[in-house]
Amino acid sequence: MNLIRTVMLGVWLTTTVVPVALSIVLASAFVRGKALFAFARLWCQLALWGAERIAGVHARVHGWDHVASAHAANQRLVICAKHQSAWETFFFLATMPRPLAYVFKKELLWVPFFGWALARMDMVHIDRSARQQASRKVAEQGRLMMDRGNWVILFPEGTRGPRGGQLPYKLGAARLAVATDTPVLPVAVTSARCWPKARWVIEPGVIDVSFGRPIPPQGRDAQALMDEVERWIEADMRRLDPDAYRGQTA
Repeated sequence: MNLIRTVMLGVWLTTTVVPVALSIVLASAFVRGKALFAFARLWCQLALWGAERIAGVHARVHGWDHVASAHAANQRLVICAKHQSAWETFFFLATMPRPLAYVFKKELLWVPFFGWALARMDMVHIDRSARQQASRKVAEQGRLMMDRGNWVILFPEGTRGPRGGQLPYKLGAARLAVATDTPVLPVAVTSARCWPKARWVIEPGVIDVSFGRPIPPQGRDAQALMDEVERWIEADMRRLDPDAYRGQTA
């Protein structure tokens, strides 16, 4: 049954992304910014609807008041989130109250339809093989995106990790936060519980998304700031999904 649900969800995602992506590409000849983001938000909402109704994957959100407070105060944010599956990329774009500028690897631009749409939006694509150039691009374009009213989101581990795993946290998000005097919003996400990287089949269940209190950059260098972000995320992952981390410490 889970295999059938997974295949059905794949069909749903594919059939919905094509018209939305084409709409973004065509509309980009006339509008940019929030108007294009609205198309992308629509597709991500459709993706989450499919994940819930077809695959039985539900979200449980903690700490939303931190997001709502930052939005109400018109506060800039650099968002740092745990990355275990594609699910959270849909979730953030579909639910956050501000347009998001994702920092992502340039290879995604080669994906038909999906990548074409990404190329037309206010996002930051980087070449991970050229680290110094990528770091400069994140700092320069990240500031530009925040000046446009977007929140910038990065996955500090750089790629999807396994359930119960922890990859090295990179400093790009913290460097951007320090350079722009912007708080970092840490987010723990237990998506591998339902949508694991190691297995193709999606399992029904609940994904916890936990937003922490924004961490100010003042008085910290990039390493100290990222260390604090990492401690919060990893500790909360162990609180939310203790079975995955049994026998480990944060």
